[in-house]
Amino acid sequence: MEKIRPEIYYMTSMVFFLTKHWNKTNEEFIELERKYDILSYITAGYESFHLTGDLGVADEIEQYIKEQGGSI
Repeated sequence: MEKIRPEIYYMTSMVFFLTKHWNKTNEEFIELERKYDILSYITAGYESFHLTGDLGVADEIEQYIKEQGGSI
């Protein structure tokens, strides 16, 4: 059996956390993901993010989205 890569597990847990933290439905989160490629951003930042804590990562992603001209 192949092990799940840690960044995939982390990405999954962050999606769950962000959906709840931002009070979004799954569909609303998917729309944000499509617009801003949040999952790629999480994957790219995995090395520092997994040590930061969920709220800190949420802040980083919110800042990233604002820099793209968007909002949560």
